Amino acid sequence: MFDRSFLQTKLGQAAIASVAAMCAFVALSSQMQVSPAYASAMQCETVELA
Repeated sequence: MFDRSFLQTKLGQAAIASVAAMCAFVALSSQMQVSPAYASAMQCETVELA
């Protein structure tokens, strides 16, 4: 795979930050669940383009 010296480089640190951001996004997005009742209760205006 890679050795530990890779993690000391800027590219390695960017890779760690990217993986951490993806993990945080997955953790946060899995907690957000919109119920169908809430989605249907939202009022939206429909605009028809000619």
